[in-house]
Amino acid sequence: MKRFSQIYLSLLIVFMILWALPWAYNFLFARPNKTPFVLYSSLLHDFLLVEYSEANGHVRRDRHNNRYTEAQTDSLLPTFYMRLLVSNGRWPDTLMGQPVAPHDVQRTNFNFRAMAADINAPRVPLYFLQEAMPRRAELEMPSDVMRFTAQGVEFVDMTSNTIDPDKSLRYTKALTAKGFAFPPRYVAGNPSTHKDYDNGLLLLDARQQLFHLKQLRGRPYVQPVAVPDSVRLRHLFVTEFRDRQLLGLLTDSCHRLFALRADSYELVRTGVDGYDPEQHNMTIFGNMFDWTVRIAQPQTERYMALDATTLQLLDTLSIATPRSHAMPGMSFRSSTNPRIRPRWQ
Repeated sequence: MKRFSQIYLSLLIVFMILWALPWAYNFLFARPNKTPFVLYSSLLHDFLLVEYSEANGHVRRDRHNNRYTEAQTDSLLPTFYMRLLVSNGRWPDTLMGQPVAPHDVQRTNFNFRAMAADINAPRVPLYFLQEAMPRRAELEMPSDVMRFTAQGVEFVDMTSNTIDPDKSLRYTKALTAKGFAFPPRYVAGNPSTHKDYDNGLLLLDARQQLFHLKQLRGRPYVQPVAVPDSVRLRHLFVTEFRDRQLLGLLTDSCHRLFALRADSYELVRTGVDGYDPEQHNMTIFGNMFDWTVRIAQPQTERYMALDATTLQLLDTLSIATPRSHAMPGMSFRSSTNPRIRPRWQ
């Protein structure tokens, strides 16, 4: 028993050294890597990179190393710096050959982020279905939550912790009538009142078929969405951008990114490939002319410019992430997984 205790203590000491020594070194000496801020400019037909160093300050350039002043950069990215241009009286009458008012830019600009740590976090299978057509202008959180079983939908009142049988049956029948197979494989929504409107939920049923569900004046609205046989959807993201053009962004098993149009329920393949939501972080800066999509991968940041109308690829850029001087060792945290467990990094 004494020998076992000595072996156990020795292993514990080695384990703590593998964790504590690299942590102390990285805390004292390691510095985060700096990568440039990148946006695509439809006026320039190229990516603009804004870099900062203590020696040179801010440097604004394109891929051909042409340098630009701060004012020139503002004008080359007018939708991003719209407020600044308007306040300085430098807003142009036309953009890309068409008249554009500042409120058009506000309506079509959007930012979207999908973090691997959020995707890999444990999920509680309880969902909020907000009223998409509230009688008053403000969105409100519902007083109940919904959950799915192998037989249908159950709405549970959060105050009394009791099931609402009438509402549960109503939604179960509505989904079943449209061919929905319980239980769903994936449920995506955006339960929040800090948005202009609500797009409801996107559902992948037990047969891997895609459905759109929302609540309109207390009644269920269910719409099946046609998906090509060659596409096997894997991750769903509900979007609620101001221009109301999209219902969501979706990825498939081949790591391709799709967009679901709100007016026609058309599933459009974008020019983004090689995106795994469980391993990569994605950020999109969109405007009425183009999207700049950033995929953060280990040692590389990939940028893809998409046409805002067709969502087809315009240009690509890859930037190698400088290797950090962090000391490898045992860690309990990961940038892609929030679970606390020992892992070698």
